Amino acid sequence: MAASKIEWTDATWNPVTGCNKISPGCKHCYAERLSRRLKATGMDKYRNGFAVTLHPDTLDIPLRWRKPRSIFVNSMSDLFHDEVPNEFIAQVFDVMTRADWHRYQVLTKRPERVASLNPQLEWPDQVWMGVSVESMDYIHRIDLLRETDATVKFLSLEPLLGPLPDMDLSEIDWVIVGGESGPGARPMQADWARDIRDQCQAAGVPFYFKQWGGVFKKRHGRALDGRTWDAMPLL
Repeated sequence: MAASKIEWTDATWNPVTGCNKISPGCKHCYAERLSRRLKATGMDKYRNGFAVTLHPDTLDIPLRWRKPRSIFVNSMSDLFHDEVPNEFIAQVFDVMTRADWHRYQVLTKRPERVASLNPQLEWPDQVWMGVSVESMDYIHRIDLLRETDATVKFLSLEPLLGPLPDMDLSEIDWVIVGGESGPGARPMQADWARDIRDQCQAAGVPFYFKQWGGVFKKRHGRALDGRTWDAMPLL
């Protein structure tokens, strides 16, 4: 586990590393770039580069971390990748259930698998389940998220690659919006972010504006219309 620079979490925990691209939002994947860099430095955990790799030796880390915090689960992978066995997913959920003093933020681009495994999983209140949606072509992921029994369901609309008008935000507890960052970053239009903010306000859903992004994201900051938007679910 490591402290995180991601604005909406405190730490990351990666019992799985590696993934593969399945939609346009994956084109400039930061985790892939970082995995290759870490492999080049000789870090053993990334000896397989960005190939899906299980790390059972890291499963107990949240149990040893006594200070409560928000933990982004698998920032370097997708827990619901089809190469991750059902049994290993169950082990991760068991740890999240037992280490109940933390909050866990699980994010996937594969909600079909989440929905199929839903009956087999325990969903304690501290496990937040989210889906990534980058454009209208992937809006169906929100409907699949709604099929789960997660207490808190959230959307990561990042990298936002197009407008998302008239979303159904029923049963959604939190929305994060952000532009793409890093090499080759594709621009996000301000009106896309404003429209999502307005939809969230109309639906009473907490809205979090993470960043404008860009090749040098710090230059653009994270203010939208003169202020920051850092709302989170009140639980």
